[in-house]
Amino acid sequence: MYTQCPECLSVFSVDARTLAQAHGFVMCGHCGNGFDSIATLADQLPPEPFDELPVNEPGVEPPRLELAVFRPKAKTEPEPAETLTGLDAFADLVVTPRFARDKRRDQPRRWPWIAACLLLLLGLAAQLGWALRDTLVADPITSPWLRQACAILQCRLPAVRDVGKLHLLARDVQTHPSVPGALLISATLRNDATFTQPWPMVTLRLTDGNGQVIAMRRLNPYEYLDDTEALHRGLAPGASTALVFEVEDPGHQAVAFDMEFE
Repeated sequence: MYTQCPECLSVFSVDARTLAQAHGFVMCGHCGNGFDSIATLADQLPPEPFDELPVNEPGVEPPRLELAVFRPKAKTEPEPAETLTGLDAFADLVVTPRFARDKRRDQPRRWPWIAACLLLLLGLAAQLGWALRDTLVADPITSPWLRQACAILQCRLPAVRDVGKLHLLARDVQTHPSVPGALLISATLRNDATFTQPWPMVTLRLTDGNGQVIAMRRLNPYEYLDDTEALHRGLAPGASTALVFEVEDPGHQAVAFDMEFE
């Protein structure tokens, strides 16, 4: 026996066992369409070429059953007073469509991931800013913004040192007026940077007539500054200050001196 798929017109050979498994309903192995194989069941193939198999008309009308041996009782109808109208019966019923309920259930919660990513980005920005703090504080564009932010947050920016922006305006050396065997060296220092600098370490060198160093001393800021508050405040941008150093007199061989900042 032969049957034909109504979608792709593929012809298949079938037997009684195959037809009995699903009462004649089969799946096409070519296009995957399900169809009733009994509707196009034929004993023989027509002569080729052919497009469709002849349709098998049912030869026997199915019998009608009239004699019933059992029939379940009908359910009793509710009293008219207890009968609810269609609107009243479903007034308190809340129906959520299946597609909407499943969509809410399957939708992932994204806000924890977004919050975690934002925290990681803020942490990365903080680490980068701390690594480049000297450059940012010294930069003329970012420095005012950072100072305004620190003024609001009541914090203090880290001190940035740039001795190349410290310029010596004037200097002088003379015999100490009150200490015998000592020299009094004075200098005027100006900070040309756009940011506050910490007080520098000063190196003094006394040389002879041949330029040979005969005495040298390195002074820390707390050794030549008596004002503790000014020491912590630093040298403001554009500010000038007078520095005074008391050193031992190496004798008449010292004819010149040199000053260097670190």
